[in-house]
Amino acid sequence: MENIKVVIWGFGAMGRGMADMLLTKNGVEITGVCDLHPKLVNKSIFEVLESDRKNHSNVIVSDNIEKLLNKDNCDIVLLATDSYTKKSFSKMKMILEKGINIISTAEEMAYPKAQEPELAIELDKLAKDNSVTVIGTGINPGFIMDLLVVALTGAMTDVTHIEANRVNSLSPFGPAVMEEQGVGISVDTFNAGIKNGTLAGHVGFAESVGMISDAIGIKIDKFQQQMEPIITTVDRKSKYGEALQGNVAGVNMTGQGLVDGKVFIDMKHPQQIEPELEGTHTGDYINIKGTPEIHMSITPEIDGGIGTIAVCVNMIPHVINARPGLKTMIDLPVPRAILSDMRDLLDE
Repeated sequence: MENIKVVIWGFGAMGRGMADMLLTKNGVEITGVCDLHPKLVNKSIFEVLESDRKNHSNVIVSDNIEKLLNKDNCDIVLLATDSYTKKSFSKMKMILEKGINIISTAEEMAYPKAQEPELAIELDKLAKDNSVTVIGTGINPGFIMDLLVVALTGAMTDVTHIEANRVNSLSPFGPAVMEEQGVGISVDTFNAGIKNGTLAGHVGFAESVGMISDAIGIKIDKFQQQMEPIITTVDRKSKYGEALQGNVAGVNMTGQGLVDGKVFIDMKHPQQIEPELEGTHTGDYINIKGTPEIHMSITPEIDGGIGTIAVCVNMIPHVINARPGLKTMIDLPVPRAILSDMRDLLDE
């Protein structure tokens, strides 16, 4: 059986991390990489990754995705370019019409019908018409604050309240995430960004709430979210972001899904670069009231960068095996580390 052939579209922090991971796996190979950054185009991915090529075929970063979307040379695309379904839709449409599967890191794609129901229907039709599968996933949304919550409720006879709290570091993420979270800007600019809608903060609460509520069978009457700046008292610097004293180091996001006027799903998600510099310790916490009550604590947090990379790569065979259409993480087998040959998980 031939190797699973993968094209990576977007060679920033996440795309490069996926490439690094794929190069350690058996039964899979990178057949193409696309990025528009002039410093990357026409360079070998091994030069960009600063890694030994070993026995791998050389791959040159291209700025022409259409040349890479050959069904005979690509089984699946890891799309790591956008956060929003609407912004990534044209890219996904192009890939699906070529008869190629997709795993997207776009946060809204974790549960696109939450905010883009019409596009979700169209993506589902496109995928089915071309006999392929498309899914969005990552560490959050896609795993920590939704799929893991859903899995824990499987050991309960009833559920009356859900709280998901992720205290995490933004440091592993790239420039796009830094911009979305307002890292490095002034408080005044942050507040103005909230008012005019140009500052995204965490993208994914609506998707996580939608996934959980649909999975356990409750109807959310109202969804709401809030965002406040995390202001640093010391200078902070990560690989892709910097926040000077008095400016914004991240954002404290909170969100709620209400049932009959009461909060049923409560989301808390403070995230910032280099949180340890001011004594903040990261962690993932899930508290579910019902029978029996469940209280889960993971400290420190599951690394957001590595986690997103791993979930996307580890889902490759499950997405290829899936029935055609738009899928979410509650539709497919649970993600797991793949230590064997990836082809061993493919259906014959």
